[in-house]
Amino acid sequence: MAQSRFAERPKRAQRSPQRSAASNGARAGDKYQRILDAAIAVIAEKGFHNSRVSDIAERASVADGTIYLYFKSKEQILMTALASAFEAFIAQAKTELAASNDSVAKLRILARLHLRELARNRNLAVVLQTELRQSAKFLAEFSQRELKGYFNLIREIIRDGQQAGAIRRNVSDKIAAACLFGALDELVTAWVLSSRDSDLSAHADPVVDLLLRGMEERS
Repeated sequence: MAQSRFAERPKRAQRSPQRSAASNGARAGDKYQRILDAAIAVIAEKGFHNSRVSDIAERASVADGTIYLYFKSKEQILMTALASAFEAFIAQAKTELAASNDSVAKLRILARLHLRELARNRNLAVVLQTELRQSAKFLAEFSQRELKGYFNLIREIIRDGQQAGAIRRNVSDKIAAACLFGALDELVTAWVLSSRDSDLSAHADPVVDLLLRGMEERS
């Protein structure tokens, strides 16, 4: 009996449910990150109030409706994008700090990283230094979550330095952390507002030197 031609057709390989789920998850994750990146870029260019969800969707190459599968509002997109960027920054900071046991060296590492990463992502710097600060609500939320963790990291380094005798014990770790962050923050703001393309990260060591040694002339 002649064989059926259907029997001669090679069987199609069945896709593993696990592989299919992983592939779908990767695609979903890629869309999610594209939306976050697009939000930072659009808001840096147009300002938060002039940016529309449709602008973000177009930049991310997704449909407008796709945005609402992940986020309820433009405000939520912005806060999530900033939280995601800061989470990555803190993770990178902890990785780099782990390479040193010296508190002074750690302060330099952190200062260099702060300026270097924002210099590499001007859009993020613009949003952090200008757009975020136009809303007391956004700034309060960001300060309570992301900035608090960053300040705690700086204060921990300073306290370790005090324990090791590298930093004076009568210095307030809270004030010292605020001084370091404030100086770095102001440098980034000046860089964002300036038309000149300067090497932002080159200012890290002078800032730490000033913090550690002060301005007073000593004999």
